[in-house]
Amino acid sequence: VISLLLVVLGVMSFTRLTLRELPAIDPPIVSVSVDYPGASAAVVETRITQVLEDALAGIEGVDIVQSSSRNGSADVSMEFKLSRDIEAATNDVRDAVSRVQDRLPEEADPPEVSKVESDSDAILWLNMRSDNMDALELSDYANRYVSDRLSAIEGVARVIVGGDQRYAMRIWLDREALAARGLAVSDVEAALRRENVELPAGRIESANRDFTLRVQRSYRQAEDFARLALSKGADGYVVRLGDVAKVERAAEERRSYLRSNGQQNVGLGIVKTSTANSLDVARAARAEALRVQQSLPAGTQIFVAYDSTLFIESAVERVYATLIEGCALVIMVIFLFLGSVRSALIPAVTVPVCLIAAFIGLYAFGYSINLLTLLALVLCIGLVVDDAIVVLENIQRRADLGEPSLVAAQRGTRQVAFAVISTTAVLVAVFLPIGFMEGNTGRLFRELSVTLASAIALSAFVALTLTPMMASKLVRPHVEKKGFNGF
Repeated sequence: VISLLLVVLGVMSFTRLTLRELPAIDPPIVSVSVDYPGASAAVVETRITQVLEDALAGIEGVDIVQSSSRNGSADVSMEFKLSRDIEAATNDVRDAVSRVQDRLPEEADPPEVSKVESDSDAILWLNMRSDNMDALELSDYANRYVSDRLSAIEGVARVIVGGDQRYAMRIWLDREALAARGLAVSDVEAALRRENVELPAGRIESANRDFTLRVQRSYRQAEDFARLALSKGADGYVVRLGDVAKVERAAEERRSYLRSNGQQNVGLGIVKTSTANSLDVARAARAEALRVQQSLPAGTQIFVAYDSTLFIESAVERVYATLIEGCALVIMVIFLFLGSVRSALIPAVTVPVCLIAAFIGLYAFGYSINLLTLLALVLCIGLVVDDAIVVLENIQRRADLGEPSLVAAQRGTRQVAFAVISTTAVLVAVFLPIGFMEGNTGRLFRELSVTLASAIALSAFVALTLTPMMASKLVRPHVEKKGFNGF
């Protein structure tokens, strides 16, 4: 009953574990990004990057600080020591940035603080292409109708829209026309900020009904912006935006595009949550893409362009196949050397019980199923049967001396119990210290050591409980005859 309980708990833990390629060993990294549209890299360096570096340099546990200043944006990346908690480090960075935010230019966007994690990368990219829609229309359709459907999939943290082009009102200023009318770029900007707003209009209250008023915004088309008044000349002529600029509705960023086989595409990147199973999320996303395809306009397609889970799936399937092959070979060797199907059945049961129950330790420590933990299960196939074989052989020896099976199981197990416990303690003492190594090496192999130690410790427990119980029912004294003993 205890062995069955271990198997049930192991299966429950297996279904709740995250599947990934390798253990999560990402160092704690926090990044700060600031957009400063229109500013050169030199201005960004002096007015933003240096201010942020001075404010962030005194945070506890900082190991490496890297910054980059580009035209219109600044990025500061901070890598902390492995012992630093990422949540506490992120809060410290936010506090430091908030203290110097008033020193940043007013034209700059508010700083964005984010944690850098490997789970933030897209595991699957779905591309959309259309023969009847241009890039702007396709991007608008993907953002309106497709992105939300993919975001609703269980295990999806967010959907990245790559290569999308958003609608924007672009104003191409004519500097000669501005100079001829005595205007500057700041005058145009001030007029846009002053006029292109949507303000609340209040409400009308009567004895029986209340009405909420809304002022209809008049600036919606390029022609509306072209009629925007900038100034009034001495002769009474009203200078409008269309007199000094070309106004058109076009893409907000013309240099953002995504092509596949020479055709304009829009990419939808699926980012999973940190606790979700990569394979399950990828399968659900592909299934949802098939359903989305049925509702797309004519000439529009959605297809899988990149899937990082294919390698994970094939690698995990190969490891599972190796597990089955290893178990079969171990059982075959046990049968050949013990010479009895009854005797081989007893240690053979130990293998699945210990391997399945090893997932309890992974779940208890918050680890994941990955190539290293599965490798540990493959390595411990031969180790978990050692204790059961020692107990079984001693029980068989006492049964051959004429003792009843129940008595032989009790006395034989008691006789070698200390040897089984000491052997298991030695093996655990060999593998468990790997998890206490410092640096990325220790973090990489920590899950492997816990898996090995858990399976080996459980093998001793099973050898001292399940093995003697089965031996009391299955072990029979050897009878001299040719061939192997059967049932």
